Amino acid sequence: MAGSSSKCPHHALQVEVSAHAEDAGFRRAPADKRASAATSSTSRPGKVKDATSSEPEDDLSFTFPGPLVLPDDDLALDPSYSPQSLRSWLREKERNAVTDDRKTIYVARVPSIAPELSVMRSWIGPKLKARSGAARGRGNGANAPDPPQSAHIREYLEAFYHGLRVEEFAAGLEFVPWSSKTPKGAPTFVGLRSGTLCTRIRTRPCPDGTFARQLNLSDILDAAIELLPEDAYAFLLLVDHDLYEDDDDDFCCGRAYGGSRVAVVSSARYHPDLDEEAGIDHEHMWPTSHCAAYVRTICGATITTKKKAPPLSQPTNIQSTPMGAAIEVSRAKSSVPLNAYGLWLSRLLRTASHELGHCVALDHCVYYACVMQGTAGMAEDVRQPPYLCPVCVEKVSRAVLNVNPGLDKRQYLADRYTALSKFCRKWLDVGMLAGYHAWLESRLRQLQAS
Repeated sequence: MAGSSSKCPHHALQVEVSAHAEDAGFRRAPADKRASAATSSTSRPGKVKDATSSEPEDDLSFTFPGPLVLPDDDLALDPSYSPQSLRSWLREKERNAVTDDRKTIYVARVPSIAPELSVMRSWIGPKLKARSGAARGRGNGANAPDPPQSAHIREYLEAFYHGLRVEEFAAGLEFVPWSSKTPKGAPTFVGLRSGTLCTRIRTRPCPDGTFARQLNLSDILDAAIELLPEDAYAFLLLVDHDLYEDDDDDFCCGRAYGGSRVAVVSSARYHPDLDEEAGIDHEHMWPTSHCAAYVRTICGATITTKKKAPPLSQPTNIQSTPMGAAIEVSRAKSSVPLNAYGLWLSRLLRTASHELGHCVALDHCVYYACVMQGTAGMAEDVRQPPYLCPVCVEKVSRAVLNVNPGLDKRQYLADRYTALSKFCRKWLDVGMLAGYHAWLESRLRQLQAS
């Protein structure tokens, strides 16, 4: 696997944007505007509310750091991306309200494959190049983990979108031949069938050769729209095949048509066996992606500006902060044998919650490091956090509390964190989920003390 062979101590945390951000043209909103973005008021609050907590912005720096903005990150490539404040979200025309009639998120299992289309099974596994060192044989061939189970993803989403129902889509889905004629080679079209409905799905050879063939994401989203239950707030369809959206794409991991309340997520590119080729540093995935030494190393050759923002001083007891606690736990897990299934699952959980966030009308976040950040590649994807920032969690809280008017907002936030912590506790041998558990427990202590 990719990454340094020496153990990094992660002594200092990067809680502001990197030095590369200025060269890229990214200007993070100042503290007062970030605080204002989390409220529906037009006055300057001077505090980040985070769904009813009233903590000064400086106190939250080691809970909700800024986006890293490393070279080739999404915000480095598109530094002027428009922010979405709570007020902007409330005015969003395509925002669908959660109602008593529509408050269920449905999760569809990975479609089965008809026997006469068995060739599609060979499109799922990656075509691995020669591997080196400790990476050789880990998770490969007979030792490869099975793709993440929909039941685990559904359980996580029930905690992440606490207050909404999350249920399995009862109708089965199956890939079937689109034509009665047997193609000479790989089929250009397959059908995605559920009951009497069948949607044509385009296929093509994988441009980078990582997989034998890909499925068209837009076609699968069209199928999801057709299958959307009447009482659904949102519908998530999981697939194990590699996806593409248009002819210029190499691949796409997922997409949501937020206004249509549907999302599709693929497990393919998150396969741990692809990490070495993707340049993923296992030692610096979230939360240790916020290691200041790592950020300096990544940015070192790209920085041209002479103006540097002064680093924020580190707390005396950094382990008492949510990010410090998360890194401390993740560092301890670095000597534990890799749980390849758990690693794969953790990535799908983050992407599934992100894509469903678009169904709640959340745009990509530019205020903080946040699960709703945009991503420009796999290496950036694993550096991003699983949590919602103060601005985005306020949006989700408002959406959910629309059908729970008697629930106290502060209690809702604590209940949501508790539900997520309970899920993560089952996966403490997975670095990201162990770190998230520590972050959640520390965050709960902060809320109780404020």
